[in-house]
Amino acid sequence: MADPTVLNNQYGLSGKTALVTGGGTGLGKAIATALAQSGARVVIAGRRQEVLEAACAEIGHGAEFMALDLTDIAAIPSAASALHEKFGTFDILINNAGNTLKKPFVESTLQEFDGVFDVHVRGALELSRAIVARMLSEGRQGSVQFISSMTAYIGQPNVSGYTISKTAINGVIRALSAEFAEHGIRVNGVAPGWIDTDVFRTATKGDPERKAKIMGRIPMGKLGTPEDIGWACAFLASPAAKYVTGQVLLVDGGGATGF
Repeated sequence: MADPTVLNNQYGLSGKTALVTGGGTGLGKAIATALAQSGARVVIAGRRQEVLEAACAEIGHGAEFMALDLTDIAAIPSAASALHEKFGTFDILINNAGNTLKKPFVESTLQEFDGVFDVHVRGALELSRAIVARMLSEGRQGSVQFISSMTAYIGQPNVSGYTISKTAINGVIRALSAEFAEHGIRVNGVAPGWIDTDVFRTATKGDPERKAKIMGRIPMGKLGTPEDIGWACAFLASPAAKYVTGQVLLVDGGGATGF
């Protein structure tokens, strides 16, 4: 039988404070829940206060929130200062907030691409800069994670802006992991495959051919759950992953590499 003390020491997050962006819904809420269940003090951030309040009630474990709009990049430094003033220094940052653009490439505009890129890349980078700077100033080790996507590994039509943004995120992970490894700050990512969320159900509703193609691509023969992503993030944040940095963990049932 496994020793619960060993498991708690290696996989637990007691005494750690985590910030999850886009934590009010979907994958973000599942990530926040997994971190909270692992013992972390969890703070979720997003644009809609009422959504964040409801999510905190569902997450439990004393989860807290603060409103944050990553599209307002100029305001992120002051928002980060407010987060630090209220919650102290974070040990874990999960850059999960995102949006998408489903549109043929030739019909898309640079402004629309910027709308996706601003959240996934520019906003995440600006927030990470502030959070990591505070970690460095206090000599604190930590875990910074970015939510990538299986679309950074395979081509899918009509989501070029999203795919380009997520591919850029993989480069961010490699660059920052190399820069901060000597300081004990690990930078990793999780790349979800097709996950059973409201977004997936909306995207495939009334399109059985598309859904059949997706399911035929997954060797495990089933969709993932938001909890699968949450526990992957919890592992990467834990002492069990203390020698893991610069990696992107595909959580996709084999979809990116299978046939």
